[in-house]
Order: sequence, then C-alpha cells, then structure tokens
Amino acid sequence: MTSPTAPGIAAGRLSADALAEAFADLHAPLDPHEVLVAADRCYFCHDAPCVTACPTDIDIPLFIRQISTGTPEAAARTIFDANILGGMCARVCPTEDLCEGACVRELAEGKPVEIGRLQRHATDTLMARKGHPFTRAPETGKRVAVVGAGPAGLSCAHRLAMLGHDVTLYDARPKPGGLNEYGIAAYKSTDDFAAREAAWLMQIGGITLETGRALGAELTLDNLSADFDAVFLGVGLGGVNALGADGDDNDSVTDAVSFIAELRQATDLTQLPVGRHVVVIGGGMTAVDAAVQSKLLGAEAVTIAYRRDRDRMGASRYEQDLAASHGVRIMFNVQPHAIHDGEIALEYTADDGTGLKGTGETIRIPADQVFRAIGQTLTTDGGLMIEDRKIKVTGAGRTTRMGVWAGGDCAQGGDDLTVTAVAQGRDAAMDIHSALVGDA
Repeated sequence: MTSPTAPGIAAGRLSADALAEAFADLHAPLDPHEVLVAADRCYFCHDAPCVTACPTDIDIPLFIRQISTGTPEAAARTIFDANILGGMCARVCPTEDLCEGACVRELAEGKPVEIGRLQRHATDTLMARKGHPFTRAPETGKRVAVVGAGPAGLSCAHRLAMLGHDVTLYDARPKPGGLNEYGIAAYKSTDDFAAREAAWLMQIGGITLETGRALGAELTLDNLSADFDAVFLGVGLGGVNALGADGDDNDSVTDAVSFIAELRQATDLTQLPVGRHVVVIGGGMTAVDAAVQSKLLGAEAVTIAYRRDRDRMGASRYEQDLAASHGVRIMFNVQPHAIHDGEIALEYTADDGTGLKGTGETIRIPADQVFRAIGQTLTTDGGLMIEDRKIKVTGAGRTTRMGVWAGGDCAQGGDDLTVTAVAQGRDAAMDIHSALVGDA
C-alpha cells in the first residue's frame, strides 16, 4: 500500500454505496435522441478548426456527419483510423482546450458541439461488437520491440502490427495501459475501460505482450537492438519531483501519482485511507485528479496549493471548476515552506520581473495528508541523448541511436496528454515502417 499511515489518515470515511455513487461515470453516455441533437449542431466546416486543434487530426466533421446519418460504426472507423485510442481520448481529453475549444459554435455561442461525447458514442458502439475493425497486412518478417504499453506504445504497436510487422510489447507493470490504466481519475474511466480497450486493440493480432519487463539491467537497448529490427520507447516518466521543503520526508507526504494508481486498482474503496485535511501541491491535471478523488473518498477539507496565478495553472479552467464544484479550495501564488505533523506552512510567492520568488510571508493550514503533484521526471533513458530532461528526438520520434525511436511523455514534445502520445506513437510507427521496408 502506497498511502501513508500518519495520524488523521483513515479508511472507510464513506459507505460503499456512497463511494459507488461518488465515483460513477463523470459524463454519462448520450442517449440516442441526445446523439442526434448534438450531431445536428455541427456546421460540417470545410476547413474545420476542430480538426486542426486535434493532435491526431481526426476528421471530426466527417465522423459527426456519419453519426447524423445513422452509421456510428463508420464514424468510429474514421476516428480509429487516426486515433486507435479514440475511446479513451473521448473520456479524458481536455476537449475544452482542443477540438471543442476551437469549435465555431463555441466562438459564436459559447457552447461548442459536444465532440467528445459524440466520439464516445461512436467508439463505444463499434467496440461493443465482437471482432476488430482492422485487418493486418501480409507479414513483413520484421520484428519490432515496443517498450512501454502506455498510450504511445499501444498506438505504435497497433499501427506496426496492422502494417504486417510482429511486435513484442513490454511493460513494467502487471497490466498494459500506462497512465490510462494507472494515472487517470477513476470517475473519468469507469468499468475497467482502459483494460478492455487495450485488449480490444490487441485483437489486431501480431502483438505479444510481456508484462513485468522494464528497461534496465535485463532489458537493455543493446539486447533489444540485437534481437529486433527496430525499437520504440514509450516508457513515460517514472520519477516524481521533490517538494524542496522542510518535512518532505514526513509520513503524511506521498506522491499523487501513487495515490491515483492505488485508487484505480483498488477493489474496495472503503479500504483506501484518506486524510481529513488534504493538501495537494501542484497545478496540473494530476493535482486536480488527486484533490477531487480525495474529496470523493470523504476528506473534509481539500486544498490545491499552486505557486503561480490561475492563468498559469496547467489544469484547464474546466478542471479547475470541476474541483471547485466538489468543494476543493484552490490557493494561488503559494508554495510549500515546511510540512509539520498535522499542518503545512505555505509561503506566498510573487514574480518581481526576474522570476518567481517567495515573499517571506507564510500561512499555516491543517494538513494530515499531503500529495506531491509537481511534475514527473525521466528515470529510464537507455543511455540515449537527453535534452530538456527528455529523450532527444527528431522528426517522427527518431532518437540519436540508429534503429531506436521514442514517443509520449519520455520524449521531447510529450505534454502529458493521452491524445498527443497516441499521435506520436502512430507517427513513429509509420516512420519505422518506412525504414524497415526501405522507403526511408
């Protein structure tokens, strides 16, 4: 168990029924009538800004038109052609900042077409069928190792398999999915969807999954490069930044990503401990997910402490409002100064034109549980060149080592979004294919 056992942290604050209700699907699927109404609002723009805003370039007007004409499975095929993890992206993407944020309806009326929910309708419809919508090309005889079964790795493996290559997919954890399985708020991906999506994806064939295998002493780039025709790394970011404050090693302090992972894998949420007074340090999606879920588990008071102002916060305004709607307090321009038993001292910050600095003024608030959510760091690079604390890549994920590609959060350009990782994995797969069949 990763949760701390400091005083004030306890399990069973809410009943099983209350927890089941609290962690129900954040956005219920559209019913058939709602689907038609939502699809009818699309203008089917020729130069659609929503497509430009989508990192995977899904033809959004086309798939919505296909939905409106009663062919949701064709719509799903349009989505999956561009984004094989379109079902998860429909659930977790910050559509308010991407496709829906660029929608002309949003600009004109302040209410975009519900692209995300329409995408979920289409993908769920097709995935409910037995079988897989794609077939493999004739086998090429080429073998590719994909290390990391997160969004980038899954996307890369599927595209390579579809193109006829044999793929061995390695992951350090017991299940595939990466952050989709272990790092997303439980109310965003219910009913074991991440695992079901990964299993559905691998129905393409040609993918062998080996779990409990991490890049390191046993699984080295030298060995992989010798055994395979190409290697793709989608290993994510395994480390968590330290707070840099006195008391960071206090028993009440833990990583938000570990808390979220434990919650996602819990079979009985009544056994998951949470504090009465929870403070989350950070301003991204992970911070919001940890804060909201702490409240849903029964914490009395939850505070997000972010060192900059609202406009610099990594979490979208929608996510900020979601947190506020669950009673989470967000404090801006404060950073951890010291963690004590039962409370935390926060120092106010200000930007004097030369950078963010502490003002020396502090405030103490109750805190029997503190979560770090201030970013993750690369812990496994396979000896590749690093730039800006990530694996250096050029083009479609080519690293500085011949025959090795990388994508997702571990590589330059990764931005902690499932949809971006999917795009990078897909594009790397196409580049690997070109290299293997002699077109590069």
